[in-house]
Amino acid sequence: MSKFLNEVDIAEIATGLGDTVHEFAGKTVVMTGARGFLGRYFTEVFAYLNENMLKDSCSFVGFDNLLTSGEAGGDLQGRPNIRFIKQDVIQPITWDGRVDHVLHAAGIASPFYYRAYPLETLEVAITGTRNMLELATRHQARLTYFSSSEIYGDPDAKHVPTPESYRGYVSCRGPRACYDESKRMGETLCHIYHEKFGTATVTLRPFNVYGPGMQESDYRVLPNFASAIKGGRSTKIYGSGTQTRTFCYITDALKGFLLAMIRGVPGEAYNIGNPQPEVSMKDLMQTIERVLGRKVPYDVIEYPDSYPADEPMRRCPDIRKAQLQLRYQPIVSLEEGLHRFLSWTEETYTGKN
Repeated sequence: MSKFLNEVDIAEIATGLGDTVHEFAGKTVVMTGARGFLGRYFTEVFAYLNENMLKDSCSFVGFDNLLTSGEAGGDLQGRPNIRFIKQDVIQPITWDGRVDHVLHAAGIASPFYYRAYPLETLEVAITGTRNMLELATRHQARLTYFSSSEIYGDPDAKHVPTPESYRGYVSCRGPRACYDESKRMGETLCHIYHEKFGTATVTLRPFNVYGPGMQESDYRVLPNFASAIKGGRSTKIYGSGTQTRTFCYITDALKGFLLAMIRGVPGEAYNIGNPQPEVSMKDLMQTIERVLGRKVPYDVIEYPDSYPADEPMRRCPDIRKAQLQLRYQPIVSLEEGLHRFLSWTEETYTGKN
């Protein structure tokens, strides 16, 4: 098991799916973005299934160009039926073996990184998505596309919690457009391939997934907070601090993703997240203080030049569709998830970011 993940969480994900996991027996799963935060969890979950639960092993083939994966992405260990290929997804995938499931999770999701790599962000979500759709179509495989809750933009209050039917309110020229609009285009490509070629595509819209394995250099809110806490520095809250989010712990998110792979209706999109509680960034800091049992100093500051402003003021999923069609239900509370995450970062973060 990689030091960058939590072994207990991997077992919780795998066993929490019950008999559903046997749908993967003897199948081949091809994944892009396999050394990213989510990809490393998928790798370890399938390794765990093969070692502990499946009589007929599942083959897992992971692709990644390692552009933003950092030290954790290079932490590879040899595992039976687990294979890694270093390749950029914008180049055609020439895999000729069996393919039953395609997981297209390659992408540049951190605002810090997509501001630095805007063209690459567009390419991986457009050219990369089409390459993976071509692969899935050739093999008559199911394709699960990782979109983003960012496709909704900054919804009006009457559309929060936000259902999948909401069309979004997104700027095509704003500082986040390279990510938001490219994910929307990826969804359009999936829709076209489903309608035109009958490709079984399922789209996922994750909402603020977090947990052990998030890199300290990822520059997202919880790694930023955790690094400052570990280093004894004042935590920085960007903007007004009144913007709200909901947070979904990694075990709940992975179970939702895996259920969608198996039960998702082709052509449909699913919100995967935890709708409760919706908290402001200031409220989040107070929750962290309760979890830690001590005060944590923080400052509310303007957005730094390296981080794109114009972020949505609210983000909260309506998950009724996933509950009904996937039988998905998040169970880890924010306090419990933060306890697990902060305990892990205390052991693994340097506090120097």
